[in-house]
Amino acid sequence: MPRFLLILITVCLAVPASADTVIRRGLGPEPDSLDIHQAQGLAAINLLRDLREGLLTFSAEGEIVNGVADNWEILDEGLRYRFELRQDARWSNGEAVLASDFERALKAAVDPERAVTTAGLLAPIKNAEAILTAARPPDALGVTVVSERVLEITLERPSPWFAEILAHPVSYPLHAREGKVPELEVNGAYRLSEWTPNAIIRLEKNSEYHSAGSVAASAIEYFPIEQPAAELSRYRAGELHITETIPAGRHDWLKDNFPNDLRIYPYLGSFWLNINLTQPLLARSVDFRRALALAIDRDILTRIVIGAGEKPAFSLVPPGMSGYEPSLMPESAMTQEERESLAKQLFARSGVDQSGTVRLQLRYNTSSVHRRMAVAVAAMWKQVLGIDTELFNEEWKVFVNNRRLGVVTEVFRGGWIADYADPGSFLDLFRSNGGMNFTFFQNPHYDRLLQEAEQARGQARLDLLKQSEGLLLQEMPAIPLYYYVSRHLVKPEVRGFVDNVRDVHLSRYLSLE
Repeated sequence: MPRFLLILITVCLAVPASADTVIRRGLGPEPDSLDIHQAQGLAAINLLRDLREGLLTFSAEGEIVNGVADNWEILDEGLRYRFELRQDARWSNGEAVLASDFERALKAAVDPERAVTTAGLLAPIKNAEAILTAARPPDALGVTVVSERVLEITLERPSPWFAEILAHPVSYPLHAREGKVPELEVNGAYRLSEWTPNAIIRLEKNSEYHSAGSVAASAIEYFPIEQPAAELSRYRAGELHITETIPAGRHDWLKDNFPNDLRIYPYLGSFWLNINLTQPLLARSVDFRRALALAIDRDILTRIVIGAGEKPAFSLVPPGMSGYEPSLMPESAMTQEERESLAKQLFARSGVDQSGTVRLQLRYNTSSVHRRMAVAVAAMWKQVLGIDTELFNEEWKVFVNNRRLGVVTEVFRGGWIADYADPGSFLDLFRSNGGMNFTFFQNPHYDRLLQEAEQARGQARLDLLKQSEGLLLQEMPAIPLYYYVSRHLVKPEVRGFVDNVRDVHLSRYLSLE
């Protein structure tokens, strides 16, 4: 072998693979916020998982593992969690991440004056619910700083899913100068280096991260792309290594043309339509709401309109929760012809069409998939019930604000991805006065069932949750349409992207071959 070639090979092998590795990822819509207490959308949450880290985090396989916590234990029969923090946990400015940073963040999250929409996730912590209703001050939260690196959290009741909450952004730490310095300190594998709205969000490797040596990519470039067709075009042009989704109706084509790139996998998520019950037309009759639900042909919706592997849904909680069998709409066993016949009867019985043609508004955030869904649903309502539907397409931040205010919304795109693998993650969304209850559903019986489930254990708890879901499907504040699947295109040279039911793929595990 020529000497110059041997030298060249030696030099190439000596260069670390991560020296200038940049991985480019589709993000979906522009993130609504990178404030851990204000972020709601999946785009923001995925970014925060790269920028910050909680006491616990996710493995490449989507399982709960140690994050800032070096070790932890559950004491007092599930009522007390004790965490010892890593000695090498650092903020991006080199300062140590302390137990007080977590205490500060958790107490701020439940402060009612901050109106944190995801604060309900922290309800298992002692006194959290009383604080959220302003019955007690935030300092009463069951979080104790034992020492600089030891934190204890006391719960109201054992909550088997609580560990997963500690991997959610609402539980991430806050730096002591959060909001007081121009450059935000982070403690995750990456730090923000550039954010050009609707163009690019660039993250660079955080050299102070405790496991920086195992982080392969030197930078991650996220591209906010709301239209899946545009994202696919950029992927095919070599501009992306990973897409956030795939376009509607392209599943079979992609399977034929990109068989090694296409990733379809079961996902703990459901898609539904929310119904704003403050609107008189929608609030006056449950028969009307059930008629709307039964007029939709979910088989056509998933197989032809969406066409990306989703499954028709007749429940709000998706399958796959250990020990839990979701409640189903009673009409799930009917044929679609029978459902449509019943829909017409219920619609006539509701009396809402006595003044002439019924008109509804259906809102969705910008997405070709959502548009296809909305057009199809509107056509089905017209064909079966004679309803005219006006479609409203809104940019994500506008959509989020409108659903929160509930002034202009009537029927609108809903759905949920599990914050933790438990049916309560979905059912808590409809709790009266809950921060994420955008349907404004108010039902004391439903609230009591959830409260009883909080006190119950094992199968008794799951049975109460199933009753709760059954009540939702009777009252129909939301219309289940389909169960999600995760769907991505991933370049074959990407390593560390492991399919999992949570669809969590932290950039710290990714590398290029």
